[in-house]
Amino acid sequence: MENQDYKLLIVDDEPDIIEFLSYNLKKEGFAIFTAMNGKKAIETARQIAPHLILLDVMMPEMDGIETCERLREIPALNKTLIAFLTARGEDYSQIAGFEAGGDDYITKPVKPKVLVSRINALLKRVNWNDNLPEPSPKRIEKGDLVIDRERFVIYKNKQELVLPKKEFELLVLLSSKPGRVFTRDEIFDIVWGNDIIVGDRTIDVHVRKLREKLGDEYIKTVKGVGYKFAE
Repeated sequence: MENQDYKLLIVDDEPDIIEFLSYNLKKEGFAIFTAMNGKKAIETARQIAPHLILLDVMMPEMDGIETCERLREIPALNKTLIAFLTARGEDYSQIAGFEAGGDDYITKPVKPKVLVSRINALLKRVNWNDNLPEPSPKRIEKGDLVIDRERFVIYKNKQELVLPKKEFELLVLLSSKPGRVFTRDEIFDIVWGNDIIVGDRTIDVHVRKLREKLGDEYIKTVKGVGYKFAE
């Protein structure tokens, strides 16, 4: 996709920052939308389904963390990337942002070229052309296992289990096409993003944790290739 095909939503309560970011990103060809508070951001995001949201953390009434949590509850925005913008560098703030569902953390002030580079790297994480399968049903059922994509929970023998974000995303991906083998590279690209550096055993560890919670019958190993969900 070309830059003009991407919709970016900038959310900040400072008009000068919105103007600066809008000017520089429009020069790169992005379609820019803006909001000055969390409530308006959620309303606009519902309307336009942006590819990426630049979200200020420190805003009055509804801060960026709460706004992100609300956005992550909207199924139509499940592919939308969220990058926090903040002048704060405290570790706890960054951790809170990632736990809320953020994909990146950009510290202000940021140089335009650096910002564009970060945005392009983020946009490459997602398969916007849908060449790889995306789970379509909101609720996936297999035997005594139920996966509720809207609530981000699963049910095993009618007991509710809440999985860590990456474990849940991995399970949803594999279960979207039972019997279809997902290669390790595909799983990395879709679940972690191909610009994220993780250890070679990361997928194996997540699969092992899922099997410990769900049992061995759901996720099958295809040696030398990847993993698949039982048919």
